[in-house]
Amino acid sequence: MRGLYFDGNQLRYREDLPQPVLPAGEALVAVQAAGICRTDQEILAGYMRFHGIPGHEFIGTVISTSEPELMGKRVVGEINCPCGGCELCRLGLQAHCRDRTVLGVAQRDGAFAEYLALPAANLHPVPDSLRTFSAVFVEPLAAAFRVAEQLPIGPRSSVAVVGDGKLGQLVARVMCLNGCDLLVIGHHPAKLKLLDRLGIRTALESELAVRDFDFVVECSGNPTGLDLALRIVRPQGTIVAKSTYQGDKQVNISALVVDEISIVGSRCGPFKAAIRALTRRLIDVTDLMDRSFPLEEGLVALDYAAHRDALKVIIDMQISPAAGLHGPGEPVMEIP
Repeated sequence: MRGLYFDGNQLRYREDLPQPVLPAGEALVAVQAAGICRTDQEILAGYMRFHGIPGHEFIGTVISTSEPELMGKRVVGEINCPCGGCELCRLGLQAHCRDRTVLGVAQRDGAFAEYLALPAANLHPVPDSLRTFSAVFVEPLAAAFRVAEQLPIGPRSSVAVVGDGKLGQLVARVMCLNGCDLLVIGHHPAKLKLLDRLGIRTALESELAVRDFDFVVECSGNPTGLDLALRIVRPQGTIVAKSTYQGDKQVNISALVVDEISIVGSRCGPFKAAIRALTRRLIDVTDLMDRSFPLEEGLVALDYAAHRDALKVIIDMQISPAAGLHGPGEPVMEIP
C-alpha cells in the first residue's frame, strides 16, 4: 500500500508498505482522509521515539472485520489500544494502560496511509450527514471535550485558553458551550479573528492585561505557554496542560506550592460528544480547514502544516494528482 513512513530519522513517501495484518478483534479500515496535528510534527522531531506510519486523526471505511455491524461503515477511531488485562485496564483506565499501543504515536502504524488497523471496539460509526473533512476533527475535538469532563467549568468561571492554533480553537469553542467568561490568548491576529467572529474575546499575549483566571487551558504547543499559564492563573486556580512536545520543560515548583496551583494533564476525550457536536452543528469547524493534499504530496503537506499561520491540513486519500483531479495544496473544499 501507499503511505508515509518515518524511520526515526526521515519521513518518506512509499508505495511498497505492507497492508496491516489483523489480529483477532481488529478491523481493517480504508482511510479516506487524515488530519495533521502538532503531535505528528513533534513525532518527526523525536517525540515518543516512534518508527512507522504516523497520523491519528482520520475517517475511513471498514473493509474487513469480524463485527458485521461495522462492515462498510464510515468510522472514526479512538487511538489508544489497551491490553485489556492489566490492573489499570481492570480499573477502567484503558487509555492509560502501560502496555497500550497508540495509533500513529506508539508502536502502532497510523493513518497516513491507504489502510490502518484498529480494534473494532475503538471504532465509532459517523452519520452520513457528517462530511468527510469535518469528521477528521472528531479526535481532536474529543480531546477538547475532555477538559469539560475534567473540570467544573460553568457560567461563573473565568477561563483563559493559551494558544490560537488548531487545538486552542477547538477548546475555545467547547468552552463556549459552558457559558463561561472566556478569553483566548495568542500570537496570530488572523487566527484570533476566527474566534472574534464567533463572539469569543481574544487578546494578543503582548497586549494581555487580565490576570487571575480560575482555569487556564494551555494549548500553545510550546513550552513557553506553560510559563504564561503560571503567570495568569489565580491562587488556588487550575492549569490544564494539553500540549505535547519533544524535550523537557522546567517548571517553577515554588510558584505552584506558594500559590497552591493545581495542574491537570488532559489528553484524549469522548468521541460520542464530539460526533454529536459536529453532527448537530453545535461546533462548526469549516473555518479551521486550511489546505488538502493528496497522499503523494504528504511530505509537502507536513511541511506546509509546520508554518506558523497554518490551520488544519488534511491528507486526502481519495485524490491523486496523476488523475488530474487535484493540485497539491489547494484550499479545502469540503466533500460529502
